[in-house]
Amino acid sequence: MTDRDLQQIVSDISEQVFRKPFQHQAYFNKRLRTTGGRYLLQSHNIEINPKAFEQYGLEEIEGIIRHELCHYHLHIEGKGYQHRDADFRMLLKKTNAPRFCSNLDQGKRRSISKRYTYVCVKCGTNYHRKIRMNTARYRCSKCLGQLNLKS
Repeated sequence: MTDRDLQQIVSDISEQVFRKPFQHQAYFNKRLRTTGGRYLLQSHNIEINPKAFEQYGLEEIEGIIRHELCHYHLHIEGKGYQHRDADFRMLLKKTNAPRFCSNLDQGKRRSISKRYTYVCVKCGTNYHRKIRMNTARYRCSKCLGQLNLKS
């Protein structure tokens, strides 16, 4: 699917579901990671994540488009367009638009950062840290004993 196809689908959904024209641009944005789509307030454009189309197909994209068009039309009309606004929630229900998109597989996952465990020599209290620390500078907060790196 190309950006031109997407533009046509957005215009069709806007006319059929909302009975209002969509007069701005709709296009795919490969940089979107966790969200299915985004409505841009300044330019009034709509960006769609191409991964949503690849993973879930046209039906998922149509739901995302309806959701973003709710933001679009309410913002143009000067009504509450944010997720927390009653106008937005009512329009979601009226147009049968989803509140959230399906979970998008992110492919690359961040590796779990290395963890360090320090143990007090006197009282045996464990301290878990993400960043390695200088044991000569720090002491146990309970008994002021020396800390040693466990792992």
